[in-house]
Amino acid sequence: METGSPHEAGTAGIPGMPGDEPVWRGLPPGLLRMRRLLLAVWTALLALAAGLLPGLFAGPAWAAFALLPVACAAWCWRLLGRNWRSWRYAERADDLLISRGVLWREQTVVPYGRMQLVEVTSGPVERRFGLATVQLHTAAAATDATIPGLDPAEAERLRDRLTELGKARSAGL
Repeated sequence: METGSPHEAGTAGIPGMPGDEPVWRGLPPGLLRMRRLLLAVWTALLALAAGLLPGLFAGPAWAAFALLPVACAAWCWRLLGRNWRSWRYAERADDLLISRGVLWREQTVVPYGRMQLVEVTSGPVERRFGLATVQLHTAAAATDATIPGLDPAEAERLRDRLTELGKARSAGL
């Protein structure tokens, strides 16, 4: 990538300089759709149980308890959207950045040379929505990182790139 001037081109990698700004990628909308569908399914089951059981045993007025899971789900629907928008990742020259969180922002930096294993997984619900999860394992368990809800092709590309960069960086240690 070209930067604006020859002076800026030499500043890449120096913290605080124009060329050091990472290019962030968000998660695809399929993850949000999957999570919201799961929320709707669980809400329907909970509303049925919360309304049917008290309605049958205690009287019809108690069936109003079915509204509690629905009200909670309406609030969670919005929270799911905020959480989905907070997830992003960026590939830099020496490490991978993963940022997430709404109230408590968390940013994980995983140096390529510290990666031991990069996994791509996809459960049955994820496969139905065409999604996959990339999980990075390092020597320190506290720095393991996950990027959920990626397109399977992007997850495989990221796995291959991270594995390649990890081998190159660890060989130089």
